[in-house]
Amino acid sequence: MIKKLKFIFISIFFLTIVSGCQTIKQKTDAIIEKENNRLSQFIGETSSNLQMNLGKPDEDFKNEKGNLELVYNTKKYLIPCERRFEVDSNSTVIGFVSNGCF
Repeated sequence: MIKKLKFIFISIFFLTIVSGCQTIKQKTDAIIEKENNRLSQFIGETSSNLQMNLGKPDEDFKNEKGNLELVYNTKKYLIPCERRFEVDSNSTVIGFVSNGCF
């Protein structure tokens, strides 16, 4: 009887942990999707329009393809966030990467 109760409590404990992890993953995925939807609105826009909305980038440089990379760095709850936008020779935003942003 004690072994059965112990097994039930351990099973409930692990089920609680697993369901909690799934909830965190779902929330994280939703935040990432929201961030990507917001940043994807700049694809096809000019770099000047991007800078009117986000301000002057913290860093800019030419990447290995010869395109301009605009880098925006922020922090939220002491967690660094980096957003990189790739701009082609026509000053059009053609891609982005977001790391640590939520």
